[in-house]
Amino acid sequence: MEHRHHGKSSANFLDSDEILTELNLNGNESFLDAGCGDGYISKKAIEDYLPEGKVYAVDAYPESVRELEEYVDENNIENLIPIEADITKTIPGLGDESVDVVLMLNVFHGFRESGQKEDVINELKRITKSDGRIAIMDFKPIEMTKGPPIDIRISHVEMEKIFNRYGLKRDHLTVDIGEENPQGKSHYMIIFKKE
Repeated sequence: MEHRHHGKSSANFLDSDEILTELNLNGNESFLDAGCGDGYISKKAIEDYLPEGKVYAVDAYPESVRELEEYVDENNIENLIPIEADITKTIPGLGDESVDVVLMLNVFHGFRESGQKEDVINELKRITKSDGRIAIMDFKPIEMTKGPPIDIRISHVEMEKIFNRYGLKRDHLTVDIGEENPQGKSHYMIIFKKE
């Protein structure tokens, strides 16, 4: 079964401030919102966390990117760049080691399910600076009403093993983040650096 994520928003159940605070941004980094959907994280990053930075909002779905382009035009924002791209291939406009911080929110499980995790990790690794960080936030493998089927969710332990195979080591782990559920918080965030 191929799992596809068609630009659904996490904005109604995940707090952008909680997520962006976890990234410890200093205000002038280049930031990639990988699989940005409606761009609620990208917008919040530009508004409150990266006033001197640059945000690349990348999604494969044209409608998501078009709506972000309209938002950028209407608000005359110069440092938010929407990009329509398949993250399993080379992202146009992003050179090698050009991004300080990557965030992939609720997306990686789908690439693993479709057999594309290697392509995604290699592309994220290519664009991330040697001292940069790749943050993966995903659903815990626990029963809850939102999110993908439990059988395609990835534990933080398995996520770390996957990324370690590609020369990325854990820099930070938050095991409880996201929406409160009967079994605890809905997500974890694991941040990787190049070895």
